[in-house]
Amino acid sequence: MILVFIIIVVLAAPLLYERYHNKPKVNFAKLNKALAQLKAAGITEMTDDETIVHNPVNKTAKLFSFDPNQLPVAQWQALGLSTRQIKGIKNYEAKGGKFYTKADVKKMYTLTPRDYARLEPYIHISSIDSRETDRIAIVELNTADSALLTSLRGIGPGFARRIVQYRTRLGGFHSKQQLKEIFGIDDMHYRDVQAQFTVNAHKVKKLNINVVELEDLKSFPYLSYKQANAVVQYRKQHGDYESFDELRNVAILDELVLRKIKPYIIIK
Repeated sequence: MILVFIIIVVLAAPLLYERYHNKPKVNFAKLNKALAQLKAAGITEMTDDETIVHNPVNKTAKLFSFDPNQLPVAQWQALGLSTRQIKGIKNYEAKGGKFYTKADVKKMYTLTPRDYARLEPYIHISSIDSRETDRIAIVELNTADSALLTSLRGIGPGFARRIVQYRTRLGGFHSKQQLKEIFGIDDMHYRDVQAQFTVNAHKVKKLNINVVELEDLKSFPYLSYKQANAVVQYRKQHGDYESFDELRNVAILDELVLRKIKPYIIIK
């Protein structure tokens, strides 16, 4: 009986609390007034963690048609951008970056969606002079050293070092698209630098899958340790591979991995 009484009390307590507890009434007039004050202060949104996001509006900004490529600092300021935002754009240009479409401007991390929406109707990008492409230095990606890579537009010492290191791990590039696998080279950066490269796929160092051991594959970026070990163990258990298609028998290798490694594998 005591247990039943306790259960009844527990179940009834929330209902009694809701009935007799006076909820404070929302004063919508005060709420609307507070929202208006926040908007006037340039506070337009809250993040999920309740951090206030300030988006102050530059009341002196004047909108005009402009080409974002090599736009002077004074004109960016006239458009209402802050010093921090302009610095981000100029750093991008200093690395050889160019804006080919409006979408490229939108990708600038220093611009807020609100900034882009305000500027987008006024962005007019002139076509890139084709003669500029003729003056670009062209290098072969599999033979260029760090010094030569550093001399290219948009490739600093850091990127040059990463390219050489990744090329060593791969055994060479068979496609320029592989540059996008290097940390820091996204689609936008790749588009800016790719015209400076050619690729001689014959320079790729290939792996004889019937000879290599696990030690030879440990730095190869397209195979994990487990996958590399599975490839070697399958050969030891079933004999030499007779064709590339036989690698499909290694259960841990999917089609994506097989497509990536195919240019680097030879069967002898």
